Amino acid sequence: MFEGLEQIAADAILGLMAAFRADPDKHKVDLGVGVYRNDHGDTPVLGAVRRAEEALIAEQTTKTYVGPAGNPLFNAEMEKLVFGPAHAALKAGRVKTVQTPGGCGALRLGADLIRLSAPGSVVHVSDPTWANHVPLLSGAGLKLERYPYFDPATGGVQFGAMLGALEKLPPRAVVLLHASCHNPTGADLSQEQWREVLALVRRRQLLPFIDMAYQGLGDGLEPDCFPIRLFCAELPEVVCAVSCSKNFGLYRERVGALHVLTQDAKSADAVGSQLVKLGRGMWSMPPDHGAEIVRRILADHTLRHLWEEEVGAMRRRIQHLRHDFVAQLKNHCPQHDFGFIERQKGMFSFLGVTTPQVHTLRSAHHIYMTDDSRINIAGLRNQNLEYVATAVAQVLKG
Repeated sequence: MFEGLEQIAADAILGLMAAFRADPDKHKVDLGVGVYRNDHGDTPVLGAVRRAEEALIAEQTTKTYVGPAGNPLFNAEMEKLVFGPAHAALKAGRVKTVQTPGGCGALRLGADLIRLSAPGSVVHVSDPTWANHVPLLSGAGLKLERYPYFDPATGGVQFGAMLGALEKLPPRAVVLLHASCHNPTGADLSQEQWREVLALVRRRQLLPFIDMAYQGLGDGLEPDCFPIRLFCAELPEVVCAVSCSKNFGLYRERVGALHVLTQDAKSADAVGSQLVKLGRGMWSMPPDHGAEIVRRILADHTLRHLWEEEVGAMRRRIQHLRHDFVAQLKNHCPQHDFGFIERQKGMFSFLGVTTPQVHTLRSAHHIYMTDDSRINIAGLRNQNLEYVATAVAQVLKG
């Protein structure tokens, strides 16, 4: 049966990880894999997570199933975290939430719901977008098209071109938007630009599918939710995929949620039933361990305060790294303007070098990044900023 299958090339990121691990050079730097790292190069277990997990292990008396919609208390806490506890959509019963295996599970479940509701739908994603958006959404049977987004010349958003492209879309077209900390560019919309996008979406009757994987790592836990809260206050339907991997550090626990806003409570109940059926056919029951950790943190005043401090510390570290890295680049290659890196937000930026220069950074300087020059800012450390900046300067000189 399987003799006709061909071996496919390893995923680019996974291949990069393997090459980095195999590199014996003591100066090697991993800017490829998209996980948060501290200044020791570790992806730490947050203090709030450790305390919540210890209490969970001590108190838990069963490992039986929780339910196909996941942990209901987790779902309720996530709704309050994402929408704010007083959001009108929550009070009206217009939001249905289902726990998913990570943000990837939320994206796939949302895609399946869209395909079920409107077969033949096209999802319009930013150019560029997170690489895994493509297999997750197309794997559900949806077609993908791209709209202009990133401007390599400025390191910002081609906002006029973006609006022009979205203006041409037919009613009921799906638009995938990054709530904050755009991956892979780090270029975000301002609040005023979000309001303009909202007006266009409402006028053209588009369906926004908002992906929020980095809440708290951009401007803060509340500001990073701005587009979701705005859109859900003004539109009849919105789909939101949320991940707890980065801001809780729960990468391997696979904790996420899908929130779907509908025009009324009756429609929300129908959507909720369909989400449970779809999820049942993919993963049956979502894993509870990580979700219960998140639930305990969000519901406990002391743990939540600690978690908010830890998220704030991660955000500030990334911001400081952006500032200090730009200063080092300005010092070592003043003929190039890297100021856009400091203006961007979240973990990622494009360095703006060519693929051959990326390969030279890897082979000659043991600095690893993807071929499109996307770098994980959180992979930098105070002690290697000058080393990386010097290497970039040498590569740019040829």
